[in-house]
Amino acid sequence: MALKSPTKVVIAGADGKMGRTLISMALRDPNVKLAGAFETPRHPACKQDAGLLVGLPEAGILISDSLEAAIKTAQVVIDFTSPKATLRNVKTCVKYKKAIVIGTTGLTAKETKEIKKHAKKIPIVMAPNMSVGVNVLFQLAFLLSTTLGDEYDVEIVEAHHRYKKDAPSGTALELAKRVADGRKIDISHSSVYGRKGVIGARKKGAIGIHAVRGGDVVGEHTVAFMADGERVELAHRASSRDAFGRGAILASHYLRGKRPGLYNMRQVLML
Repeated sequence: MALKSPTKVVIAGADGKMGRTLISMALRDPNVKLAGAFETPRHPACKQDAGLLVGLPEAGILISDSLEAAIKTAQVVIDFTSPKATLRNVKTCVKYKKAIVIGTTGLTAKETKEIKKHAKKIPIVMAPNMSVGVNVLFQLAFLLSTTLGDEYDVEIVEAHHRYKKDAPSGTALELAKRVADGRKIDISHSSVYGRKGVIGARKKGAIGIHAVRGGDVVGEHTVAFMADGERVELAHRASSRDAFGRGAILASHYLRGKRPGLYNMRQVLML
C-alpha cells in the first residue's frame, strides 16, 4: 500500500519489546515517518538515537522523556505500554488533538470506559490484539460458535513469555467473548478460568480459559470445539512481534483524517 505521504508516528515505550519492534519497522517502512519516540523520565534509553537503540543506522530522532516532548509533529501515537501509562498518553493526545493506536492489554472496565470517553474528542483504535491473523481468528471463532451447538465444549488455551503481566491475555478474553456472542450467552456467567480440585462434571455451555507462562513465547492461542466423536481446533502462533507491529501500523494509517471515535481492528481490516 503506497500512501501520498508517510504517516507520522510517535512510539510510546520506546525501549520495551513492542516499542523496539515498532521503531525498527517504522524506520524501514517508506509509508511511515518516525516523528518521535519516548520513554519514562530518567530511563537509560532517553537521549539515545532511536535508530541506534534498535541496531539500525542513526535516525536523527532522540528518545524523549515524555510524550509532550515528542508529539508536536506527529499524526498518530502508537502505544503498547501499561494501563496507567496509556491513560496518561491518551490525555496528552486529547490535549494536542492527535490520534492514538492502543495495543495495551490488562485494562480494567473503568479504564476502558475512560478511554471511550476520550474517544469523543480524538480518533482511537483500540484492540486486544493488532495481528491481522488473530483478527481473522476472532471472526472464525464467532462463525464456528454460531454453527456448532452447545454440545461442543469450548476450551481456550493461551501461552505467552514469562514476563507478561496480565492473565488471561486480552486475546483469549476476546476469543471467549466472540464465542459467547455467537452462542448468544453471557460471557460473565459462562467463563471458567482454569480448574483445580474436585469440580464435578463439566457444565454445559461453559467456556474454559487457560493461561500458560514461560520462556520467550511471543503468543499462542488455541480454541477447541470438542464433541463426542470429533474436535475442531482454531490456532494462531505468533513467531515474532512484527505481526502485532504490522497491524498497529495499518491502524495508524487508518486513523488519518478520521473523525473522533473508538475504532477496532475489524474496521481497520474491513472484516
